[in-house]
Amino acid sequence: MLINIISLYCNTPMIFLESQEQLMDIYERLDEISADTAEARAANILHGLGFTREMQNKKTKDFSGGWRMRIALARALYVKPHLLLLDEPTNHLDLDACVWLEEELRKTRMELLENQMKQYNWEQDQINHMKNYIARFGHGSAKLARQAQSKEKTLAKMVAQGLTEKVTSDKLVTFYFPSCGTIPPPVIMVQNVSFRYSDSTPLIYKNLEFGIDLDTRLALVGPNGAGKSTLLKLLYGELTPSEGMIRKNSHLRIARYHQHLHELLDLDLSPLEYMMKEFPDVKEKEEMRKIIGRYGLTGRQQVCPIRQLSDGQRCRVVFAWLAWQVPHLLLLDEPTNHLDMETIDALADAINDFDGGMVLVSHDFRLISQVAEEIWVCEKGTCTKWQGDILSYKDHLKSKILKDAAKRK
Repeated sequence: MLINIISLYCNTPMIFLESQEQLMDIYERLDEISADTAEARAANILHGLGFTREMQNKKTKDFSGGWRMRIALARALYVKPHLLLLDEPTNHLDLDACVWLEEELRKTRMELLENQMKQYNWEQDQINHMKNYIARFGHGSAKLARQAQSKEKTLAKMVAQGLTEKVTSDKLVTFYFPSCGTIPPPVIMVQNVSFRYSDSTPLIYKNLEFGIDLDTRLALVGPNGAGKSTLLKLLYGELTPSEGMIRKNSHLRIARYHQHLHELLDLDLSPLEYMMKEFPDVKEKEEMRKIIGRYGLTGRQQVCPIRQLSDGQRCRVVFAWLAWQVPHLLLLDEPTNHLDMETIDALADAINDFDGGMVLVSHDFRLISQVAEEIWVCEKGTCTKWQGDILSYKDHLKSKILKDAAKRK
């Protein structure tokens, strides 16, 4: 069939040559992406990003936005690009997928270095060949070589003088959670709690029993679908236990951050107008400007419509709104999405200065290491305290992923 198509378009030698070149380009590209193992490689990438066999056979349109982002990431990895541009690739990934991605990129880098070494050796062979040619066959080539050396010196001088524009850091970002005062412990008691979304679905949790106080600094980890966000919703009161009871101190104030909270903002209002509307006790605009300014929103950002702000700036509006509710307990579900490194560090500092409690769900190992004093693993219907820090848990995940990869070969 392929030969028939080629012969159809190859009525002249020139067209035939062009078709041959195009065909060779296609074959080279197929060879680059290892087309003979394409399906198996695609399955391995999807598996690493958390897709089960059943999920791999579903249509893309049937996935949520977060899973579609994983599909886009899988596609980028699959094509083996010469240059891979990643903009916040870990958004919507759980810790398992983050560790797998880190290992995959490390492996890709090793392959690139190996190819680079092959290219280097080839170039050295060419250089040696040129030098031998110059030594044997006269001054013409040597003159060209001297010209090249002259250009090399000129370039080195330009680089030494500095061609790159100096990088200047942004204004320091700060976050702030007001003092919440004290209330007697325990502020939350989870008593023999089990939960399922409906009678026809399996239990996500069974017989949970624990307490939370104002000195709690807890990170929940575990695979996607283990129920980490569900547990935060149960603690907040958005979901009701199927069995058991969650008791809360009557004076307890809880603030819950989740990934879709910024979608509830009134986009036609400015951050200043929105905060004045939400907190009418603050009468003076200048006072509210100072409050908003604590979260890295200054000048025009405070008075332009929220719809004109970036996702990261909208998140800062949300954090300002949450913080000014003066909560005793922070429930943070993936708070680092859309935040840059400096803002994440500012958030970590604010959490560490906060005199209330915190329960965190995050794929950001760095944030967890900065703020969490306990790690709980959510899986198989329960929560188990991890006997170690988040880095030892990361090593555990890495070991599990490497063993799984070895089995799949």
